[in-house]
Amino acid sequence: MATSQLFPASIIGSLPRPAFVKDLISEDHQFSTDDDERWMAAAIRSVVALQEAAGLDVVSDGEWRRKSYIGVIAELAHGFELSRNPVDGRPWTIVKDRLSPKQPGFIAREVAFLKKLTNRDIKATLPAPALLGERMWDADASSHAYPTREAFVQDCVPILRREIELLRDEGVAIIQVDDPHLCLFVSDQVRAGYANPDQAADFAVDMDNDLVRGFDDVRLAVHLCRRAGARARGEADHQGSYAPIMGQLRKLAVGHLTMEFTSPGSGEMSVLRELPENIEIGLGCVSTFPGEIDSVDTIVARVEQALQYVAPERITLNPECGFAPGSGAVVSIDEVYTKLQNEVAAARRLREKYS
Repeated sequence: MATSQLFPASIIGSLPRPAFVKDLISEDHQFSTDDDERWMAAAIRSVVALQEAAGLDVVSDGEWRRKSYIGVIAELAHGFELSRNPVDGRPWTIVKDRLSPKQPGFIAREVAFLKKLTNRDIKATLPAPALLGERMWDADASSHAYPTREAFVQDCVPILRREIELLRDEGVAIIQVDDPHLCLFVSDQVRAGYANPDQAADFAVDMDNDLVRGFDDVRLAVHLCRRAGARARGEADHQGSYAPIMGQLRKLAVGHLTMEFTSPGSGEMSVLRELPENIEIGLGCVSTFPGEIDSVDTIVARVEQALQYVAPERITLNPECGFAPGSGAVVSIDEVYTKLQNEVAAARRLREKYS
């Protein structure tokens, strides 16, 4: 991280939104008036204050301006249709036409506003290209524009690369590519659904690398989400060691990986020693599941387990996932504040011991 101290305390990205913030970005509410922007700006000031009060070294805007963490692509490019998933009624964005630039800088403007509010390091997040392919391409609705899922994914790359350029120019501390899709390949159940799971995982890595290639003047990360979002939404909990995808992780052309280790289903931390020594580890050591509040002792113990395999200067503390995994999850922001306070307290204790 840009901070020079050991064990910086970070956020993954999203934070739970109050009902009025959800209303401001809902499909039924047109975000266009001066009042809307004033209200949203005030809301983001509050969520930045929450993170600073908790003591975080790296903050975000909670992703509060976005309808969803992957749906943000529809703010950057034309070609998408916003609707409701017929299965569960949640917002669903699907590609219907060929992509073309819409409003480059949507995410960069998040950072520009944040810089007025805080002197802490700022993290900006982008969805991984292959993740967009899995969630937004439909064989029936999308194939007239993109005959294959892979063709759509490849067209997402230049749209997202332009955003990285603008984020870099804005001076963001770290740009994180969210790739929970790649991490699903730890699961035997998921792998069984692919004719060649390693080839599919390789494709995800290739697209991530195409996305970040050449950006040597900004810190880049990939977020490997495991179970937290699915648990909070009541979906399938895909478990398994990272071992099946370690070959792919070693190929990622970034200097920072966030990896989740808050449950036995995440496997052993010993896999960390298989990563290159120049890779920083954003250690997912704080549960984001509603109702689970890890003690400071628990968080410290998880980090010290990782220290058996990774030097202290390579470790950043962070939650296992974002705190707002989908619009359907109900998460207490006061509970999140307590979890972040405990994360920061653990970081301080570790600094005292290992500095």
